Amino acid sequence: MIRDIMRADAARNLTAVLRTGARLLAEDPSTSLSAIAGAAGVDRTTVHRRFATREALLSAVFQAKIDSAERVLDEARLMEAPVAVALHRYAEGIIPVSREWPVGTRRMMQEDPGARGRREEQSRRLDAFLQRAVDEGFLRSDVSLAWVRAVLDQLVDSVAHQFPEVEPPQAADMVVDAFLHGVGGS
Repeated sequence: MIRDIMRADAARNLTAVLRTGARLLAEDPSTSLSAIAGAAGVDRTTVHRRFATREALLSAVFQAKIDSAERVLDEARLMEAPVAVALHRYAEGIIPVSREWPVGTRRMMQEDPGARGRREEQSRRLDAFLQRAVDEGFLRSDVSLAWVRAVLDQLVDSVAHQFPEVEPPQAADMVVDAFLHGVGGS
């Protein structure tokens, strides 16, 4: 029983360090491991024992972000569910991931080759979904998929970080409506 309590405590500490590290490193990439430990409410030796360097912690943060995004893509059922339903599921799931793991994807792709491959595969899955949405008439076929993807990514990023008070279901409603219908009056 004591061993189980110790394991649960270690898991909580790791989660706290990863989430705190993600937030602080997104704000300031030079944040020290000691500062992250203090903000996470754990002893700095706990962090140093698990992560020898800031880069090792950042790599673990990247992997946690990718793992979370992978679950969202799986649960959205992008290729099976109706397009609007899959899009809403995706947005509702990815908005909290973006909030919880605010480290930039560009930074992740540049600094962590292991994360890069997994992120590229996730990107291909999302691009295939957007092509499906075009093929089924939900999106215009005369607009490049790169532009469509950039718009979706920006909508998600904007609602996730500029409107943190908006709960994920409502935020997803906003993203889907703006993405599929725009913001102009007609």
